[in-house]
Amino acid sequence: MRPRRDALAALLALLPLLGPARAVEPISLGLALAGAAASALTGIISYPSLYCYFRECCLQHHDRRAAAGLQESLDRKLFGQHLASKVIVKAVKGFLNNTNPKKPLALSLHGWTGTGKNFVSKIVAESIYKRGLKSKYVHQFVATLHFPHADSVNLYKDQLQSWIRGNVSLCPRSLFIFDEMDKMHAGLIDSIKPFLDYYELLNGVSYRKAMFIFLSNAGAEKITEVTLDFWRKGKMREEIQLTDMQNALSVSVFNNKNSGFWHSTLIDRNLIDYFVPFLPLEYKHVKMCVRVEVEARGYAVDEDILTRIADEMTYFPREERIYSDKGCKTVYAKLDYYYDF
Repeated sequence: MRPRRDALAALLALLPLLGPARAVEPISLGLALAGAAASALTGIISYPSLYCYFRECCLQHHDRRAAAGLQESLDRKLFGQHLASKVIVKAVKGFLNNTNPKKPLALSLHGWTGTGKNFVSKIVAESIYKRGLKSKYVHQFVATLHFPHADSVNLYKDQLQSWIRGNVSLCPRSLFIFDEMDKMHAGLIDSIKPFLDYYELLNGVSYRKAMFIFLSNAGAEKITEVTLDFWRKGKMREEIQLTDMQNALSVSVFNNKNSGFWHSTLIDRNLIDYFVPFLPLEYKHVKMCVRVEVEARGYAVDEDILTRIADEMTYFPREERIYSDKGCKTVYAKLDYYYDF
C-alpha cells in the first residue's frame, strides 16, 4: 500500500502544476507543444485512471455506459425522429465497440432547422465526454463563423488539415462537428478526405478512431417529399425506413450547388457512412418539445399554454398545415413570454 500512497501523493503534488491540455489549433504551434507535453506527462504517470479523475482524458476504450446514455437521452428528449435515433445509436455504439475500425465514423445529418440536428450532435458529444461540446476533445466548426470568406478557401483548407492532424495526434477519439454544411464553400470539405479514408496511417498518425458529424439543411426538401408522400397515402411516419431516404438524399445533397457537399469526393468515394434524415416535425411533436422544456425548468405543465404555443407556430404545406416550418427551434423563447420565469 505504501507505494500506492506515495504515487498518489506525488500525483496530487503534480496536479496543481498541470494546466489544462489545450487542443491544437492550426494557427498556434505553441498550443500543440503544450498539448503534447501534457499528453506525454499523462502517459508516464503510473495511475492514469487516477489522473483522469482530476483531469479530462481522451477516451481510450469504450465505456458501455456511453451508448446506454445516448439511447436514454434520445428517447427522453428527441421527438418524431425514429430514423435518426435508431441509426445514430447503432452507428455510434458499433463504432465505439470496435477496437479496430477500418475508417473514421462519418455521419451526415440532414433536415430543416429545428428538427434536432444540433441537439443530437450535442447529445453524442455528452455521451462520450462528460464536458460535451466544451470538451477539449470535441471540436465544433460553424461555416459562417470559421470559414466566412470565399477568397480564403485555400488558407482554410491548410488550417483545417492542421487542426485535425494535431488534435487526432493527441487524442485518437477526437470528435469533429461541422455545422452549416449547406453554407460551406464548395470544395473546402474535400480537404479532409484523406482523414476519412481507409488509410491505416498518414504520416505516422491513425485517424480510424476519430468521429466526424456534418450538419446541413441540404436535402430537407427531399426528406419532406418522402415524408409527405407517406402521409398522403395514409401511412405512419414510423413506417419510413432508411432505405426510403438514404440514396435519394445522398444524390440530392451531392447535386445541390448550395451545399458544401456539392460534387464532394467524400460522397463520390462513399466516405460518408450514413446520411441521416431528420423528418419535419408535426404539431404533436412541437407540444412535446414545449412540455419537456417546461419540466426541465421545474415548472408545472399548463396544457393550455402548451396548446397556445403550438398553435402560434406556422405550418406547411399551406393546404394541409402538417409540419412546423421552424421545428422546435423557437418554442423555448416563447416560454419566457407565457411563464413568469
